[in-house]
Amino acid sequence: MSINNQSLKFLKDIQKNNNKIWFDAHKADFTAAVEDFKTLCKGIEDGLNKTDQIDTVKIFRIYRDIRFSADKTPYKSNFGAGFSRATSQLRGGYYLHIEPGASFAGGGFWDPEAMDLKRIRDEISMDPGPMRAIQSSKTFKKYFGQIEGDQVKTMPRGYDTAHPAADLIRHKQFVVRRKFTDAEITSPRFAEEVIQTFKALRPFFDYMSEVLTTDNNGEPLKK
Repeated sequence: MSINNQSLKFLKDIQKNNNKIWFDAHKADFTAAVEDFKTLCKGIEDGLNKTDQIDTVKIFRIYRDIRFSADKTPYKSNFGAGFSRATSQLRGGYYLHIEPGASFAGGGFWDPEAMDLKRIRDEISMDPGPMRAIQSSKTFKKYFGQIEGDQVKTMPRGYDTAHPAADLIRHKQFVVRRKFTDAEITSPRFAEEVIQTFKALRPFFDYMSEVLTTDNNGEPLKK
């Protein structure tokens, strides 16, 4: 299961013709491409549910919010979907991005709440070993390389500036991604590759889930 070539062509075309007149004239192509993407996401969801619990799959709209943007092009030139895990005990979210020349699959913690971010930093400060082990594992390196995301320039207040895990503690976001070529997203094994990519995130998600559902003493948080 994959993105078909016509869907990829539609995204390439809208990059060059990002206006309402062209879009309205190619509405049937858009509808077919969206349905193709939805079918791909359903296959990925079904595959994930064999080893995880997916609550919802959100297909993001192609229409851009241009109210506060200097870029007034009305449409995105990509398809995106978020896969939310079920229950408050399962933290982390998966994301799939299809864009000519810039597709990727990944996930993590894009904008954690202040309390969650502090809890993550506290845990890493107390014991960076588990996170280092996840980062250095062969599977993690194969699929993602390293943890990405914005960082603060200086050490957050309350943490040792000379801490050996300062590079992790400075993170404001904890996200990873695996890039795919256009040839890969249109190949028959693409859905399976995405599923395997998301499965490679599980040790990271399991660690974060344990951290974010306990206090600094490791005791379960009250529900």
